[in-house]
Amino acid sequence: MTTTLKSKLHDHLNAAIKERDELRSSTLRLTLAAITKEEVAGKEKRELSDDEVLKVITREAKKRREAADAFAQGGRAEQAEREKAEGEVLAEYLPKQLSDEELNAIVAAAVEEAKAAGAEGPRAMGAVMKIVNPKVAGQAEGGRVAAAVKRLLQG
Repeated sequence: MTTTLKSKLHDHLNAAIKERDELRSSTLRLTLAAITKEEVAGKEKRELSDDEVLKVITREAKKRREAADAFAQGGRAEQAEREKAEGEVLAEYLPKQLSDEELNAIVAAAVEEAKAAGAEGPRAMGAVMKIVNPKVAGQAEGGRVAAAVKRLLQG
């Protein structure tokens, strides 16, 4: 039987508690709470699939990045470091992020595909995003993808 991502998080949480790794245990605890919240959000309680758990982890990691930026801009370096460290813990559970080169190559191919289908100029943005998003799902953040698409469409 394959272990689910959620049970892997639970195992890692228990290990972190035993090792007195406060950062890892609190990060995993918060993430598991977010997963549970998602599971009871609908009309009936359900078990999330690994894909859905990944979405929760991605969302939590994004929150940490945004909080780290906000703390850094507010001159609160210590909190910014903490958020960044929590984000790194979560990143271990996410698919490897695409490099800029990899992302640009995928976007460039999608731009060509959209042009071939007759989409050009600013209107092509949506068409290109539709092609790119499924290819980069979970491997590049939306804002990063949109920026790459804009850059290549203007070029």
